[in-house]
Amino acid sequence: MLAFAKRTSCTTTDPPLADSYRALLCRGKLEGGGAASAHAVESLAMLEGDLPIIDLKRLASRDARESKACAEAMARAASEWGFFQVVYHGVGRELLEEMRREQARLFRLPFGTKDKAGLLNGSYRWGNPTATSLGQLSWSESFHVPLPSISREDCDRGKLSTLRGVMQEVADAMSQVAGTVAGMLAENLRHEAGGESAFPAGCDGTTCFLRLNRYPACPFAADSFGMVPHTDSDFLTILCQDQVGGLQLIKDSRWVAVKPHADALIVNVGDLFQAWSNNRYKSVEHKVVANSKAERFSVAYFLCPSSDSSVGTCGEPSPYKPFTFGEYRRSVQDDVKRTGKKIGLPNFLKRSTVHGLDDDTMDLSS
Repeated sequence: MLAFAKRTSCTTTDPPLADSYRALLCRGKLEGGGAASAHAVESLAMLEGDLPIIDLKRLASRDARESKACAEAMARAASEWGFFQVVYHGVGRELLEEMRREQARLFRLPFGTKDKAGLLNGSYRWGNPTATSLGQLSWSESFHVPLPSISREDCDRGKLSTLRGVMQEVADAMSQVAGTVAGMLAENLRHEAGGESAFPAGCDGTTCFLRLNRYPACPFAADSFGMVPHTDSDFLTILCQDQVGGLQLIKDSRWVAVKPHADALIVNVGDLFQAWSNNRYKSVEHKVVANSKAERFSVAYFLCPSSDSSVGTCGEPSPYKPFTFGEYRRSVQDDVKRTGKKIGLPNFLKRSTVHGLDDDTMDLSS
């Protein structure tokens, strides 16, 4: 506790995560749960390993066999891991380093400014306001920015005068990567099915998001998550992380710690792509572990359709009922409000038994 007291007395930039931690700790004790940590339910063994690495320049090879082998390796990684790394992706290291510097300046602003000044379209968030236990608290802060709002002038202030331009460059570059990867993964399924079902329309520069993350050093790291276990509610995520590490994912019923790779971007399949692919590609649960000594930065690009876009399928029969992205987001929000955690895709199975209801009686709006 003394270490924490010293930390809070010398900074006003961090959100009051320790206050949330203590409140949830006390709540757990009062409700008879003892002082169980966020990791108390994490009984799975943990390994460390490298994700599959895909060299994107092979896709443009004049050798058709090499290009096909690259596409097949990507599809295999999406099916077996749900995650993979891409190199020679076209996003310059200098640009990503500049994004890191701009991110650091942004998060160094006083907490009150980040929380109340409406920066970046009011997209600031921290911790988890709906958390009812330590297992639902994320020791992190972020700006989850709709791409159209990057062009607004409310981030052009003081030392942040160059933030908007760098964010736009990063978003444009990552959008190219997302389009290439998503297109190849979709094409692979079309070839297998022998059909012409197009990849879902509705994903463009007006519907996607760029998320700037900071994970402050955590004095309670043994008891805390940097980001709670979750899956992504999009089609595809492109992530650039620093060298601190902390990302873990589920593989073969074990948590795997992902080793940072300086020249790679991380790609992971989201819930919508799993549904569209009829479960061929996997949206895998992942988390970020807290770090007691170092802060961690990352930036993520989320490939999302418009709210009224139907997610669709690569081919029938599909295990899922038809739904739009807006319906899916509302369902996830209802999940969290009702149960404290996301249920997600099982709510939309044609033969869903979530909450003991079948597809004839389940109200998706409840």
